[in-house]
Amino acid sequence: VQLQAFGGGLVQAGGSLRLSCANSGRPFSTYTIGWFRQAPGKEREFVAAISWRGGRADYLDYLDSVKGRFTISRDNAKNTVYLQMNSLKPEDTALYYCAADVSGSYFSMDSYRYWGQGTQVTVSS
Repeated sequence: VQLQAFGGGLVQAGGSLRLSCANSGRPFSTYTIGWFRQAPGKEREFVAAISWRGGRADYLDYLDSVKGRFTISRDNAKNTVYLQMNSLKPEDTALYYCAADVSGSYFSMDSYRYWGQGTQVTVSS
């Protein structure tokens, strides 16, 4: 599994971005995929996770502050997971990471086996 996150950029408050997490290695179709973010001077935090259960995608959870604004989805045929971010706020500014293959709690970064490099999201006020 080789993950690559992209789609970040600079956007004004209230704007939208869609992040993608593409896997160029062994298909991760049954893996739980998580998005995390890390702002300068802060710890990396859980943003959202999506699993694959019963032959379909099923989101697990979102960070409270992004509920209703962010949507996680996956396209196993394209080996890609997405994070649609709407109504962005300056406090969403961070380096966003995707991770795969959970062993343990999906909201804990220590539970994930594979990580991609981050993609920077900057929201201006």
